[in-house]
Amino acid sequence: MSTDAARPTPDGTDVMASLDDEGPESRLVIADISRDEAWVSVTEAAATPLSAWR
Repeated sequence: MSTDAARPTPDGTDVMASLDDEGPESRLVIADISRDEAWVSVTEAAATPLSAWR
């Protein structure tokens, strides 16, 4: 997986998040489904709670 940042496209993106609870630990996955290979994942324990973003 590449860690290079990409510039946003002018026509917009389609980003979504999901909690994947299959496997030994739950993971938060954030993906831009309008682009190939544009996603990031962290363990649920390492994810910042929504209340901390406010």
